[in-house]
Amino acid sequence: MATSIMRQSALRRLTKPSILRASGPGLMLAQRRFVSTENLTPAENMALLNTQREKRPTSPHLAIYQPQLTWVASGLNRVTGVALSGALYLSAMAYLLHPVFPAIDSAHLVQIAHDLPVWAKTSFKVLLAFPFTYHTYNGLRHLGWDMGKGLTIKGVYATGYTVVAATAISTIYLAFFV
Repeated sequence: MATSIMRQSALRRLTKPSILRASGPGLMLAQRRFVSTENLTPAENMALLNTQREKRPTSPHLAIYQPQLTWVASGLNRVTGVALSGALYLSAMAYLLHPVFPAIDSAHLVQIAHDLPVWAKTSFKVLLAFPFTYHTYNGLRHLGWDMGKGLTIKGVYATGYTVVAATAISTIYLAFFV
């Protein structure tokens, strides 16, 4: 019985073509290749790559989506963080340049701010107060999320509108009453 199974197995191996075939006296297995490659010049390679890129689908952009509080708040949090960091670094670099430019001094800066018209001072205060208050309140919102508070859809929208309201009130207060 065992010999008949071995004969059938050997017969199947000999009659069926295989991807792997025996080659040479040591019966090394070699793979058959049905695909061939061709050498391309760098210019031909770039042309082929560009034609392949033209056929790729483009991913959708934010412009096709309806603005939602969640992604607007997230983007605005990043923008205000970058703006505050940039203002901090620029002011620090200005003070480092004090030995080169003696006009960059606290007394001179206070005098320049004093001489500005009221509309310019108010505009400058709004430009500073808005990113500071928004980033602060949204940071507190994120700390709440880290503690597991307000993670439902209803909670996310409630805290989002709270951040918007607190930012508006704080910005108006800081710009016009301080």
